[in-house]
Amino acid sequence: MSASADAPETPVSPATGRPLTKRGEATRGRLLEAAEAVFAEHGYHEASIVKITEHAGVALGTFYLYFDSKQTIFEALVVDLNRRVRHSMSEAMEGASDRIEAERRGFEGFFRFTAEHPALYRVVREAEFVSPEVLRLHYERIVEGYRDGLAAAQRQGEIAGELDTEVVAWALMGAGELIGMRYLLWERDAAGRPPVVIDPSVLDAMSGFINRALRPDTAAAAKGESR
Repeated sequence: MSASADAPETPVSPATGRPLTKRGEATRGRLLEAAEAVFAEHGYHEASIVKITEHAGVALGTFYLYFDSKQTIFEALVVDLNRRVRHSMSEAMEGASDRIEAERRGFEGFFRFTAEHPALYRVVREAEFVSPEVLRLHYERIVEGYRDGLAAAQRQGEIAGELDTEVVAWALMGAGELIGMRYLLWERDAAGRPPVVIDPSVLDAMSGFINRALRPDTAAAAKGESR
């Protein structure tokens, strides 16, 4: 799994129209952390600005220095989670020897982030109804970096040249999302607690599948060269 990890833009206060100070950015970050917890626990429709500000420990009026509405902070949260999950994936991939190893490491980064931030799934699911445009942005940003990484590996002969990298990027992203849901969000121990990391055997099985799906067919390549 691959994704570019762009740095966040300096936020602007909707109340003043000016970039936030360092202190303001810290307060905005606290509100986003609180929104992540509140939306995860209550869902979009049951969540409220009051619950978010209480969780963040800030005054209700302070909220409007940073966000116009509940929908605005929800959309900002989707974008923030997207940036952070892509950073986790990209960081995990650093130092990989080839594309297949990079895929495994990228999924490890994704699953690690998912275990730490299970709200990602609920927030993204609700975005389909709350803000379809932001939902599409979330997936397209991931696929953009993913596709470019696959295309570079294709040029270097690390993966099969006949693959459509756009389709492969969407397919593997979907596979990773569903495997994370099954083996992280749904898995529970005897005490009802979710795992903090994905089972290594699941990651091994997924890596084996990706290896067989992406590797060039060396027998076919050799046959083509002999003609």
